[in-house]
Amino acid sequence: MGKKTILLLCLLTAGSGLYAQEKQNGEKESKTDYTEAIVLVEVWMDAMQKFDEIPGISAIALEDQEVIWKGAYGEANPDEDVKMETNTICSVCSISKLFTSIAIMNLYEDGKLRLDDRLEDVMPGYDLEQQFELSGPITIRNLLTHSSGLPRENAYSHWTDTSLEFPTKEEILKSLNEQETLYPSSTYFQYSNLAMTLLGYIVEEVSGQTYDEYVREHILEPLELDDTRPDMPEDLWGGQLAVGYTVETIEGKQHKLDLFDPNGVTPAAGFSSTVEDLADFAAWQFRLYDAEEEEILHPSTIKNMHNIHWMDSDFGTSWGLGFSVYKGPGDKKWVGHGGYCPGYRSTLMMNPESKRAYSVMTNSNNPSPGKYARGIHAILSKAGSIEEADEELAMELKAYAGYYEGQVGRGISYVGTWGDKLVRMGLPADNPGDFSKYRRVDKDHFVRIRDNGEDGESMRFIRNDKGEVIHMKYYDNYMSNKIELE
Repeated sequence: MGKKTILLLCLLTAGSGLYAQEKQNGEKESKTDYTEAIVLVEVWMDAMQKFDEIPGISAIALEDQEVIWKGAYGEANPDEDVKMETNTICSVCSISKLFTSIAIMNLYEDGKLRLDDRLEDVMPGYDLEQQFELSGPITIRNLLTHSSGLPRENAYSHWTDTSLEFPTKEEILKSLNEQETLYPSSTYFQYSNLAMTLLGYIVEEVSGQTYDEYVREHILEPLELDDTRPDMPEDLWGGQLAVGYTVETIEGKQHKLDLFDPNGVTPAAGFSSTVEDLADFAAWQFRLYDAEEEEILHPSTIKNMHNIHWMDSDFGTSWGLGFSVYKGPGDKKWVGHGGYCPGYRSTLMMNPESKRAYSVMTNSNNPSPGKYARGIHAILSKAGSIEEADEELAMELKAYAGYYEGQVGRGISYVGTWGDKLVRMGLPADNPGDFSKYRRVDKDHFVRIRDNGEDGESMRFIRNDKGEVIHMKYYDNYMSNKIELE
Protein backbone atom coordinates (compact mmCIF):
# COMPACT_ATOMS: atom_id res chain seq x y z
CA MET A 1 0.00 0.00 0.00
CA GLY A 2 3.09 2.21 0.17
CA LYS A 3 2.74 3.21 -3.50
CA LYS A 4 -0.94 4.02 -2.98
CA THR A 5 -0.10 6.26 -0.03
CA ILE A 6 2.44 8.12 -2.16
CA LEU A 7 -0.16 8.46 -4.93
CA LEU A 8 -2.72 9.91 -2.53
CA LEU A 9 -0.24 12.43 -1.18
CA CYS A 10 0.74 13.35 -4.73
CA LEU A 11 -2.91 13.99 -5.53
CA LEU A 12 -3.10 16.30 -2.55
CA THR A 13 0.12 18.10 -3.44
CA ALA A 14 -0.74 18.49 -7.10
CA GLY A 15 -3.92 20.35 -6.23
CA SER A 16 -4.92 20.45 -9.89
CA GLY A 17 -8.45 19.40 -8.98
CA LEU A 18 -11.17 17.51 -10.78
CA TYR A 19 -14.08 19.77 -11.50
CA ALA A 20 -17.70 19.35 -12.48
CA GLN A 21 -19.27 22.46 -13.94
CA GLU A 22 -22.79 23.62 -13.23
CA LYS A 23 -24.80 26.32 -14.94
CA GLN A 24 -27.43 28.12 -12.93
CA ASN A 25 -29.99 30.26 -14.74
CA GLY A 26 -27.48 31.25 -17.38
CA GLU A 27 -25.25 32.88 -14.79
CA LYS A 28 -21.54 32.45 -14.29
CA GLU A 29 -20.50 28.82 -14.05
CA SER A 30 -19.55 27.51 -10.62
CA LYS A 31 -17.18 24.61 -10.24
CA THR A 32 -17.15 21.75 -7.82
CA ASP A 33 -13.70 20.64 -6.75
CA TYR A 34 -13.66 16.89 -6.09
CA THR A 35 -9.89 16.52 -5.64
CA GLU A 36 -9.74 16.06 -1.88
CA ALA A 37 -13.06 14.20 -1.76
CA ILE A 38 -11.63 11.73 -4.26
CA VAL A 39 -8.60 11.21 -2.01
CA LEU A 40 -10.98 10.25 0.82
CA VAL A 41 -12.88 7.92 -1.52
CA GLU A 42 -9.60 6.24 -2.43
CA VAL A 43 -8.58 5.92 1.21
CA TRP A 44 -11.95 4.54 2.27
CA MET A 45 -12.34 2.07 -0.59
CA ASP A 46 -8.80 0.75 -0.24
CA ALA A 47 -9.29 0.22 3.50
CA MET A 48 -12.74 -1.34 3.18
CA GLN A 49 -11.57 -3.87 0.62
CA LYS A 50 -9.12 -5.07 3.25
CA PHE A 51 -11.37 -4.83 6.31
CA ASP A 52 -14.30 -6.52 4.55
CA GLU A 53 -11.98 -9.16 3.10
CA ILE A 54 -13.23 -8.83 -0.47
CA PRO A 55 -10.97 -10.50 -3.07
CA GLY A 56 -11.57 -7.65 -5.52
CA ILE A 57 -13.82 -4.62 -5.93
CA SER A 58 -14.25 -2.06 -8.71
CA ALA A 59 -16.31 1.11 -8.62
CA ILE A 60 -17.16 4.21 -10.62
CA ALA A 61 -18.91 7.54 -10.04
CA LEU A 62 -20.61 9.43 -12.87
CA GLU A 63 -22.07 12.91 -13.11
CA ASP A 64 -24.24 13.12 -16.23
CA GLN A 65 -21.79 12.38 -19.07
CA GLU A 66 -18.57 12.74 -17.07
CA VAL A 67 -16.83 10.13 -14.94
CA ILE A 68 -15.92 11.84 -11.66
CA TRP A 69 -13.86 8.94 -10.35
CA LYS A 70 -13.17 5.26 -10.87
CA GLY A 71 -10.99 2.78 -9.03
CA ALA A 72 -10.33 -0.87 -8.33
CA TYR A 73 -8.79 -2.72 -5.38
CA GLY A 74 -7.68 -6.24 -4.65
CA GLU A 75 -7.51 -9.02 -7.19
CA ALA A 76 -9.74 -10.43 -9.91
CA ASN A 77 -7.93 -13.77 -9.64
CA PRO A 78 -5.95 -14.13 -6.39
CA ASP A 79 -4.46 -17.49 -7.43
CA GLU A 80 -2.74 -15.85 -10.39
CA ASP A 81 -2.18 -12.38 -8.87
CA VAL A 82 -4.42 -10.78 -11.50
CA LYS A 83 -5.35 -7.31 -10.28
CA MET A 84 -8.89 -6.00 -10.19
CA GLU A 85 -9.35 -3.18 -12.72
CA THR A 86 -12.22 -0.92 -13.66
CA ASN A 87 -12.53 -2.89 -16.91
CA THR A 88 -12.61 -6.22 -15.07
CA ILE A 89 -15.70 -8.18 -16.06
CA CYS A 90 -18.04 -9.61 -13.44
CA SER A 91 -21.42 -11.25 -13.51
CA VAL A 92 -24.02 -8.52 -12.97
CA CYS A 93 -26.76 -11.08 -12.43
CA SER A 94 -30.09 -9.29 -11.89
CA ILE A 95 -28.92 -6.06 -13.51
CA SER A 96 -29.53 -8.19 -16.62
CA LYS A 97 -33.22 -7.47 -16.04
CA LEU A 98 -32.69 -3.84 -17.06
CA PHE A 99 -31.49 -4.88 -20.51
CA THR A 100 -34.43 -7.25 -20.87
CA SER A 101 -36.84 -4.50 -19.83
CA ILE A 102 -35.36 -2.06 -22.34
CA ALA A 103 -35.66 -4.70 -25.07
CA ILE A 104 -39.35 -5.12 -24.20
CA MET A 105 -39.93 -1.36 -24.26
CA ASN A 106 -38.12 -1.10 -27.59
CA LEU A 107 -40.59 -3.62 -29.03
CA TYR A 108 -43.42 -1.70 -27.34
CA GLU A 109 -42.35 1.49 -29.12
CA ASP A 110 -42.26 -0.39 -32.41
CA GLY A 111 -45.88 -1.39 -31.87
CA LYS A 112 -45.08 -5.09 -31.66
CA LEU A 113 -46.57 -5.55 -28.21
CA ARG A 114 -48.59 -3.69 -25.57
CA LEU A 115 -47.90 -3.48 -21.87
CA ASP A 116 -51.36 -4.88 -21.17
CA ASP A 117 -50.97 -7.85 -23.51
CA ARG A 118 -51.77 -11.08 -21.71
CA LEU A 119 -48.83 -13.42 -21.17
CA GLU A 120 -50.53 -16.39 -22.81
CA ASP A 121 -51.39 -14.28 -25.90
CA VAL A 122 -47.79 -13.29 -26.66
CA MET A 123 -46.22 -16.56 -25.57
CA PRO A 124 -47.90 -19.61 -27.09
CA GLY A 125 -47.32 -22.75 -25.04
CA TYR A 126 -47.33 -20.95 -21.68
CA ASP A 127 -49.15 -23.34 -19.36
CA LEU A 128 -48.28 -22.50 -15.75
CA GLU A 129 -51.38 -23.16 -13.66
CA GLN A 130 -53.33 -20.18 -12.39
CA GLN A 131 -54.61 -21.47 -9.06
CA PHE A 132 -56.77 -18.40 -8.33
CA GLU A 133 -60.01 -18.55 -10.29
CA LEU A 134 -60.78 -14.85 -9.84
CA SER A 135 -57.28 -13.59 -10.65
CA GLY A 136 -56.94 -10.92 -13.28
CA PRO A 137 -54.76 -11.56 -16.32
CA ILE A 138 -50.97 -11.73 -16.10
CA THR A 139 -49.70 -8.98 -18.38
CA ILE A 140 -46.35 -7.79 -19.62
CA ARG A 141 -46.71 -4.86 -17.24
CA ASN A 142 -47.14 -7.32 -14.35
CA LEU A 143 -43.97 -9.14 -15.38
CA LEU A 144 -41.99 -5.88 -15.53
CA THR A 145 -43.20 -4.77 -12.08
CA HIS A 146 -42.95 -8.18 -10.35
CA SER A 147 -46.67 -8.11 -9.62
CA SER A 148 -47.65 -11.13 -11.74
CA GLY A 149 -48.08 -13.56 -8.85
CA LEU A 150 -45.65 -15.97 -10.53
CA PRO A 151 -43.17 -17.96 -8.43
CA ARG A 152 -39.78 -16.41 -7.78
CA GLU A 153 -37.89 -19.16 -9.63
CA ASN A 154 -38.33 -21.79 -12.29
CA ALA A 155 -38.74 -25.45 -11.33
CA TYR A 156 -34.98 -26.14 -11.13
CA SER A 157 -32.79 -25.72 -8.03
CA HIS A 158 -29.89 -24.27 -10.01
CA TRP A 159 -28.97 -21.63 -7.40
CA THR A 160 -28.09 -24.33 -4.87
CA ASP A 161 -26.96 -27.12 -7.20
CA THR A 162 -23.23 -27.53 -6.58
CA SER A 163 -22.72 -28.30 -10.27
CA LEU A 164 -23.85 -24.71 -11.06
CA GLU A 165 -25.79 -26.08 -14.03
CA PHE A 166 -28.57 -23.74 -15.11
CA PRO A 167 -31.55 -25.10 -17.09
CA THR A 168 -32.03 -24.39 -20.78
CA LYS A 169 -34.93 -22.41 -22.19
CA GLU A 170 -36.53 -25.65 -23.35
CA GLU A 171 -36.25 -27.20 -19.89
CA ILE A 172 -37.74 -24.14 -18.21
CA LEU A 173 -40.69 -24.01 -20.60
CA LYS A 174 -41.32 -27.76 -20.36
CA SER A 175 -41.43 -27.57 -16.56
CA LEU A 176 -43.91 -24.68 -16.35
CA ASN A 177 -46.80 -27.15 -16.01
CA GLU A 178 -45.18 -28.40 -12.80
CA GLN A 179 -45.63 -24.97 -11.18
CA GLU A 180 -48.51 -22.76 -10.17
CA THR A 181 -49.04 -19.11 -9.29
CA LEU A 182 -48.30 -17.92 -5.77
CA TYR A 183 -50.83 -15.09 -5.71
CA PRO A 184 -53.55 -13.57 -7.87
CA SER A 185 -52.10 -11.16 -10.40
CA SER A 186 -51.74 -7.50 -9.34
CA THR A 187 -52.02 -8.34 -5.64
CA TYR A 188 -48.49 -8.40 -4.19
CA PHE A 189 -44.95 -7.53 -5.15
CA GLN A 190 -43.16 -10.87 -5.57
CA TYR A 191 -39.69 -10.57 -7.06
CA SER A 192 -39.55 -13.15 -9.83
CA ASN A 193 -36.60 -14.34 -11.88
CA LEU A 194 -39.08 -16.55 -13.71
CA ALA A 195 -41.16 -13.54 -14.78
CA MET A 196 -38.13 -11.74 -16.21
CA THR A 197 -36.92 -14.93 -17.88
CA LEU A 198 -40.27 -15.23 -19.64
CA LEU A 199 -39.96 -11.61 -20.79
CA GLY A 200 -36.73 -12.58 -22.51
CA TYR A 201 -38.53 -15.40 -24.27
CA ILE A 202 -41.24 -12.93 -25.33
CA VAL A 203 -38.52 -10.78 -26.93
CA GLU A 204 -37.62 -13.79 -29.06
CA GLU A 205 -41.24 -14.64 -29.87
CA VAL A 206 -42.18 -11.11 -30.91
CA SER A 207 -38.96 -10.04 -32.67
CA GLY A 208 -38.15 -13.24 -34.53
CA GLN A 209 -34.53 -12.98 -33.32
CA THR A 210 -32.75 -14.84 -30.59
CA TYR A 211 -32.59 -12.95 -27.31
CA ASP A 212 -28.81 -12.56 -27.60
CA GLU A 213 -29.07 -11.21 -31.15
CA TYR A 214 -31.75 -8.71 -30.20
CA VAL A 215 -30.01 -7.15 -27.19
CA ARG A 216 -26.70 -7.00 -29.01
CA GLU A 217 -28.17 -5.35 -32.12
CA HIS A 218 -30.61 -2.98 -30.42
CA ILE A 219 -28.86 -2.08 -27.14
CA LEU A 220 -25.26 -3.19 -26.63
CA GLU A 221 -23.81 -2.32 -30.04
CA PRO A 222 -25.52 1.09 -30.41
CA LEU A 223 -24.27 2.07 -26.95
CA GLU A 224 -20.82 0.57 -27.65
CA LEU A 225 -20.95 -1.51 -24.47
CA ASP A 226 -18.14 -3.71 -25.72
CA ASP A 227 -17.53 -5.48 -22.40
CA THR A 228 -21.19 -6.22 -21.72
CA ARG A 229 -22.53 -9.58 -22.84
CA PRO A 230 -25.63 -11.74 -22.35
CA ASP A 231 -23.33 -14.53 -21.13
CA MET A 232 -20.19 -15.25 -19.11
CA PRO A 233 -17.19 -15.29 -21.52
CA GLU A 234 -15.40 -18.52 -20.65
CA ASP A 235 -12.27 -17.61 -22.62
CA LEU A 236 -11.73 -14.55 -20.39
CA TRP A 237 -12.31 -16.31 -17.04
CA GLY A 238 -9.41 -15.84 -14.66
CA GLY A 239 -8.13 -12.89 -16.71
CA GLN A 240 -10.42 -10.01 -17.58
CA LEU A 241 -13.37 -11.99 -16.21
CA ALA A 242 -12.92 -12.17 -12.46
CA VAL A 243 -13.04 -15.45 -10.56
CA GLY A 244 -15.93 -15.53 -8.09
CA TYR A 245 -15.90 -16.42 -4.38
CA THR A 246 -18.55 -17.37 -1.83
CA VAL A 247 -19.56 -15.52 1.31
CA GLU A 248 -17.23 -15.95 4.23
CA THR A 249 -18.19 -19.18 5.98
CA ILE A 250 -18.43 -19.63 9.74
CA GLU A 251 -14.85 -20.93 9.57
CA GLY A 252 -13.78 -17.60 8.11
CA LYS A 253 -13.05 -18.80 4.58
CA GLN A 254 -14.34 -17.72 1.18
CA HIS A 255 -14.43 -20.56 -1.33
CA LYS A 256 -13.54 -20.20 -4.98
CA LEU A 257 -16.41 -21.03 -7.33
CA ASP A 258 -16.37 -22.50 -10.81
CA LEU A 259 -17.60 -20.48 -13.76
CA PHE A 260 -21.31 -20.90 -14.42
CA ASP A 261 -23.31 -20.74 -17.65
CA PRO A 262 -26.60 -18.84 -17.08
CA ASN A 263 -28.17 -20.66 -20.00
CA GLY A 264 -31.98 -20.25 -20.10
CA VAL A 265 -31.97 -17.84 -17.13
CA THR A 266 -29.94 -15.25 -19.10
CA PRO A 267 -32.72 -12.63 -19.49
CA ALA A 268 -33.07 -12.46 -15.71
CA ALA A 269 -29.54 -13.10 -14.46
CA GLY A 270 -27.05 -13.93 -17.20
CA PHE A 271 -25.22 -10.76 -18.21
CA SER A 272 -21.61 -9.87 -17.49
CA SER A 273 -20.24 -6.33 -17.61
CA THR A 274 -17.82 -3.80 -16.12
CA VAL A 275 -18.36 -0.70 -14.00
CA GLU A 276 -17.12 1.37 -16.93
CA ASP A 277 -19.79 -0.06 -19.23
CA LEU A 278 -22.52 0.40 -16.62
CA ALA A 279 -21.46 4.04 -16.26
CA ASP A 280 -21.89 4.43 -20.03
CA PHE A 281 -25.27 2.71 -19.70
CA ALA A 282 -26.28 5.23 -17.03
CA ALA A 283 -24.93 8.14 -19.09
CA TRP A 284 -27.18 7.08 -21.97
CA GLN A 285 -30.22 7.20 -19.71
CA PHE A 286 -29.30 10.66 -18.39
CA ARG A 287 -28.62 11.83 -21.95
CA LEU A 288 -32.01 10.55 -23.05
CA TYR A 289 -33.71 12.62 -20.35
CA ASP A 290 -32.87 15.81 -22.24
CA ALA A 291 -32.86 14.43 -25.78
CA GLU A 292 -35.09 15.71 -28.55
CA GLU A 293 -34.92 12.54 -30.58
CA GLU A 294 -34.93 8.80 -30.10
CA GLU A 295 -31.79 6.94 -29.02
CA ILE A 296 -32.84 3.30 -28.72
CA LEU A 297 -35.88 4.54 -26.77
CA HIS A 298 -37.88 7.75 -26.78
CA PRO A 299 -37.08 10.16 -23.92
CA SER A 300 -40.61 9.76 -22.57
CA THR A 301 -40.19 5.99 -22.42
CA ILE A 302 -37.09 5.95 -20.20
CA LYS A 303 -38.72 8.52 -17.93
CA ASN A 304 -41.80 6.31 -17.73
CA MET A 305 -39.65 3.28 -16.89
CA HIS A 306 -38.11 5.27 -14.05
CA ASN A 307 -41.51 6.18 -12.63
CA ILE A 308 -43.31 4.08 -10.02
CA HIS A 309 -45.70 1.58 -11.59
CA TRP A 310 -46.14 -0.65 -8.57
CA MET A 311 -46.35 0.23 -4.88
CA ASP A 312 -46.89 -2.43 -2.23
CA SER A 313 -49.72 -1.77 0.21
CA ASP A 314 -47.27 -1.10 3.04
CA PHE A 315 -45.44 1.49 0.90
CA GLY A 316 -42.26 -0.48 1.52
CA THR A 317 -41.54 -1.62 -2.04
CA SER A 318 -41.95 0.40 -5.22
CA TRP A 319 -41.01 -0.58 -8.74
CA GLY A 320 -40.86 0.97 -12.18
CA LEU A 321 -40.91 -0.83 -15.50
CA GLY A 322 -38.02 -3.18 -14.82
CA PHE A 323 -36.25 -0.68 -12.55
CA SER A 324 -36.21 -0.55 -8.79
CA VAL A 325 -37.45 2.94 -7.79
CA TYR A 326 -36.86 4.05 -4.21
CA LYS A 327 -36.10 6.92 -1.86
CA GLY A 328 -32.34 6.92 -1.48
CA PRO A 329 -29.56 9.22 -0.24
CA GLY A 330 -30.73 12.77 0.31
CA ASP A 331 -34.34 11.56 0.40
CA LYS A 332 -34.28 11.72 -3.39
CA LYS A 333 -35.68 9.40 -6.02
CA TRP A 334 -33.13 6.80 -7.10
CA VAL A 335 -33.50 4.11 -9.74
CA GLY A 336 -31.42 1.08 -10.67
CA HIS A 337 -30.91 -2.53 -9.75
CA GLY A 338 -28.62 -4.85 -7.84
CA GLY A 339 -27.18 -8.22 -8.73
CA TYR A 340 -26.26 -11.34 -6.73
CA CYS A 341 -25.03 -14.50 -8.45
CA PRO A 342 -22.70 -17.29 -7.33
CA GLY A 343 -19.40 -15.52 -6.65
CA TYR A 344 -20.39 -11.99 -7.64
CA ARG A 345 -22.34 -8.96 -6.39
CA SER A 346 -23.04 -5.68 -8.18
CA THR A 347 -25.14 -2.54 -8.09
CA LEU A 348 -26.16 0.34 -10.31
CA MET A 349 -27.64 3.40 -8.57
CA MET A 350 -28.88 6.43 -10.51
CA ASN A 351 -30.35 9.72 -9.34
CA PRO A 352 -32.32 11.29 -12.22
CA GLU A 353 -32.42 14.73 -10.59
CA SER A 354 -28.68 15.23 -10.05
CA LYS A 355 -27.70 12.81 -12.83
CA ARG A 356 -25.32 11.11 -10.46
CA ALA A 357 -24.74 7.38 -10.91
CA TYR A 358 -22.61 4.80 -9.14
CA SER A 359 -21.72 1.24 -10.01
CA VAL A 360 -19.83 -1.22 -7.82
CA MET A 361 -18.84 -4.81 -8.55
CA THR A 362 -17.21 -7.48 -6.38
CA ASN A 363 -16.01 -10.97 -7.18
CA SER A 364 -17.35 -12.18 -3.85
CA ASN A 365 -20.70 -12.68 -2.17
CA ASN A 366 -19.39 -10.67 0.85
CA PRO A 367 -20.98 -7.82 1.65
CA SER A 368 -23.50 -5.64 -0.23
CA PRO A 369 -21.96 -3.41 -2.93
CA GLY A 370 -24.70 -0.89 -2.20
CA LYS A 371 -22.81 0.03 0.97
CA TYR A 372 -19.82 1.16 -1.10
CA ALA A 373 -21.93 3.02 -3.66
CA ARG A 374 -23.69 4.93 -0.89
CA GLY A 375 -20.38 5.61 0.84
CA ILE A 376 -18.78 6.99 -2.31
CA HIS A 377 -21.81 9.20 -2.84
CA ALA A 378 -21.71 10.42 0.77
CA ILE A 379 -18.09 11.52 0.44
CA LEU A 380 -18.39 13.12 -3.00
CA SER A 381 -21.52 14.96 -1.90
CA LYS A 382 -19.40 16.81 0.68
CA ALA A 383 -17.45 18.51 -2.09
CA GLY A 384 -18.66 22.02 -2.87
CA SER A 385 -17.88 25.06 -4.95
CA ILE A 386 -14.27 26.14 -4.93
CA GLU A 387 -13.74 28.42 -1.96
CA GLU A 388 -10.99 30.87 -1.29
CA ALA A 389 -8.56 29.12 1.05
CA ASP A 390 -5.32 30.13 2.69
CA GLU A 391 -3.05 28.46 0.14
CA GLU A 392 0.06 28.73 2.28
CA LEU A 393 -1.73 27.08 5.20
CA ALA A 394 -3.22 24.45 2.90
CA MET A 395 0.28 23.46 1.78
CA GLU A 396 1.54 23.29 5.38
CA LEU A 397 -1.30 20.95 6.36
CA LYS A 398 -0.14 18.28 3.94
CA ALA A 399 2.57 17.35 6.47
CA TYR A 400 -0.15 15.85 8.70
CA ALA A 401 -1.80 13.69 6.02
CA GLY A 402 -1.56 9.96 6.52
CA TYR A 403 -2.70 6.95 8.53
CA TYR A 404 -2.37 6.80 12.32
CA GLU A 405 -2.76 3.66 14.42
CA GLY A 406 -3.89 3.37 18.05
CA GLN A 407 -1.25 2.02 20.41
CA VAL A 408 -3.50 -0.51 22.18
CA GLY A 409 -6.72 -1.22 20.25
CA ARG A 410 -4.88 -0.77 16.93
CA GLY A 411 -7.72 1.35 15.51
CA ILE A 412 -6.81 3.34 12.43
CA SER A 413 -7.60 6.93 11.53
CA TYR A 414 -6.81 8.69 8.30
CA VAL A 415 -6.01 12.40 8.43
CA GLY A 416 -6.25 14.36 5.20
CA THR A 417 -6.64 17.91 3.99
CA TRP A 418 -9.79 19.77 3.00
CA GLY A 419 -8.65 23.13 1.68
CA ASP A 420 -7.09 24.89 4.68
CA LYS A 421 -8.71 22.44 7.12
CA LEU A 422 -7.91 18.90 8.20
CA VAL A 423 -10.33 15.97 8.09
CA ARG A 424 -10.20 12.77 10.12
CA MET A 425 -11.85 9.49 9.13
CA GLY A 426 -11.88 6.46 11.39
CA LEU A 427 -11.38 3.13 9.58
CA PRO A 428 -13.29 0.97 8.92
CA ALA A 429 -16.25 3.30 8.42
CA ASP A 430 -19.80 2.32 7.52
CA ASN A 431 -20.75 5.99 7.11
CA PRO A 432 -17.68 7.60 5.55
CA GLY A 433 -19.49 10.85 4.82
CA ASP A 434 -19.56 11.54 8.56
CA PHE A 435 -15.87 12.47 8.72
CA SER A 436 -14.87 15.35 11.02
CA LYS A 437 -13.27 18.68 10.02
CA TYR A 438 -10.64 20.57 12.04
CA ARG A 439 -9.24 24.08 11.94
CA ARG A 440 -5.75 25.00 13.11
CA VAL A 441 -5.48 26.99 16.33
CA ASP A 442 -1.70 27.20 16.27
CA LYS A 443 1.18 25.03 15.10
CA ASP A 444 0.31 21.32 15.53
CA HIS A 445 -2.88 22.16 17.46
CA PHE A 446 -6.32 21.78 15.85
CA VAL A 447 -9.93 21.78 17.07
CA ARG A 448 -12.91 19.97 15.62
CA ILE A 449 -15.49 22.17 13.92
CA ARG A 450 -18.90 21.23 15.27
CA ASP A 451 -21.99 21.18 13.05
CA ASN A 452 -23.03 24.56 14.47
CA GLY A 453 -19.61 26.05 13.67
CA GLU A 454 -18.38 26.15 17.26
CA ASP A 455 -15.10 24.62 18.45
CA GLY A 456 -15.03 21.06 19.71
CA GLU A 457 -12.31 18.83 21.11
CA SER A 458 -8.62 19.27 20.36
CA MET A 459 -6.40 17.24 18.08
CA ARG A 460 -2.64 17.70 18.43
CA PHE A 461 0.35 16.37 16.53
CA ILE A 462 3.81 15.54 17.82
CA ARG A 463 7.03 15.82 15.83
CA ASN A 464 10.40 14.08 16.14
CA ASP A 465 13.79 15.79 16.38
CA LYS A 466 13.81 16.19 12.59
CA GLY A 467 10.54 18.09 12.69
CA GLU A 468 8.56 15.24 11.12
CA VAL A 469 5.01 14.58 12.28
CA ILE A 470 5.01 11.16 13.94
CA HIS A 471 2.11 11.04 16.43
CA MET A 472 -1.44 12.27 16.81
CA LYS A 473 -2.96 13.02 20.22
CA TYR A 474 -6.73 12.90 20.38
CA TYR A 475 -8.93 12.93 23.50
CA ASP A 476 -5.56 13.00 25.34
CA ASN A 477 -4.78 9.56 23.89
CA TYR A 478 -2.05 8.81 21.41
CA MET A 479 -2.13 7.30 17.99
CA SER A 480 1.18 5.94 16.76
CA ASN A 481 3.37 7.38 14.09
CA LYS A 482 2.02 7.40 10.57
CA ILE A 483 1.69 3.92 9.10
CA GLU A 484 1.10 2.36 5.68
CA LEU A 485 -1.75 -0.04 4.95
CA GLU A 486 -0.45 -3.29 3.52
